[in-house]
Amino acid sequence: MSKLKIPVQTVHSGILQENAVMLGDKSMKRLKIPANGTIQLTFGSFRQEVTVIPVPKSDSLRVSEALGRRLGLRQRLMLNVSYSSGSRILRLGPIIGVLVSRDHPEQPERVFGQITMFCRELTNACHAQGAYVYFFTPEALESRSTTIQGWVYDEGWRKLSLPVADVINNRLTTRKVENKPSVQHFLADVKSRYGTHFFNEKFLDKTEVFEALAQDPALQRYLPESHALNGFAILKRMCSSYPSVFLKPVRGSLGKGILRISREEGGSYRLLSTTPMGTRKQSYPTLAKLFSSIGPKMKTTRFQIQQGLSLMELGRRPVDFRALVQKNGTGKWGVTSIVARTAGSNHFVSNLARGGTLSTVREAIAKSSLPAGVKESTQIQLPRAALAIARGVETYIPAHFGELGIDLALDQSGRIWLLEVNSKPSKNDNTPLNDQKIRPSVKQMILYCRYLAGL
Repeated sequence: MSKLKIPVQTVHSGILQENAVMLGDKSMKRLKIPANGTIQLTFGSFRQEVTVIPVPKSDSLRVSEALGRRLGLRQRLMLNVSYSSGSRILRLGPIIGVLVSRDHPEQPERVFGQITMFCRELTNACHAQGAYVYFFTPEALESRSTTIQGWVYDEGWRKLSLPVADVINNRLTTRKVENKPSVQHFLADVKSRYGTHFFNEKFLDKTEVFEALAQDPALQRYLPESHALNGFAILKRMCSSYPSVFLKPVRGSLGKGILRISREEGGSYRLLSTTPMGTRKQSYPTLAKLFSSIGPKMKTTRFQIQQGLSLMELGRRPVDFRALVQKNGTGKWGVTSIVARTAGSNHFVSNLARGGTLSTVREAIAKSSLPAGVKESTQIQLPRAALAIARGVETYIPAHFGELGIDLALDQSGRIWLLEVNSKPSKNDNTPLNDQKIRPSVKQMILYCRYLAGL
């Protein structure tokens, strides 16, 4: 199979029929395409037999305006092309589809709300790598069709009828939307009909992750003791084993709803809870009284109970580390970035949504009170732990993931612990968004999409 990256553009339909394309003769020779022969042109789910007309002294692929509309091409683009002489298939792309929760057509500058700049950045990165990206919502899936109404950026956001993508990245932000029958039926259908690849296909539950990773002896050293909170007995046992425990919503995110329970002198128990305004503190004379106070929460929310850790601190504020682990252009896991997150004042969780602040791993560890020898080894061990955990998730959880946000912590002796694995990592967590600069995390995602599509 021969591959190239060439300009693709539309020409007036009076010049070129819809079932023909014009291609520079040099490109035809490099791709080994026979002149004036009939081949199949594919772009995502789009398929059409076309005649290839050679054009001297040209490096571009030209299609008619009518064919361009069906392909979703309105502007001159650089796209990867590959040709297989055995099957006579000329492929363009890949097309990458990003499934997002909602759009705001009434806000042309912020069509996708907070992630609009990320969508622009991804579009720019795709142009640079010869890929084509569009964004679509679950509403586009309500009617069964061979095309999708998707958003593309072309001097402004516009909605077009587009082929089903080669690769789809799931960026849905709620389980409720993800589990809609229309979404699940669509994904099953395009996988079977077109061989579409779909990654980050589901949310992860905290209990599911810890139970899965516990199957691997090499990963057990990273796992604080964790259980599903299914009654008073497990709370009592954990509180007698550890000075503090955390109760985390199994399906929570952004630090919402986390509770911390600790024993106080005199036998009473302190309950700390996260609120938008800071930490709420309550005291209970017995553990049974505390348990009855959280009873109403347990009726609506499933909790994981986890061993409390004495975390590394900066200025008496706990620190943890977010590693972004992604598949690369050869389908292998790699660590794209790790940042340190320090909890905000009056908070015991480090999420940016709760006033946490970012710094580099080197800066955070240098300012810590960890022993000197531990400081050096930690900077090597953190990425190793993140990679091992990502491979463990892939091995023990039956779903396709292309990127994971892995939250790690160091205790005050320098031991590494896993806090959480997030299958929908934020795109604003590692480096600031920038109009000109394309972040490594975005480039890596496209390389993985190209690997999956074989383009």
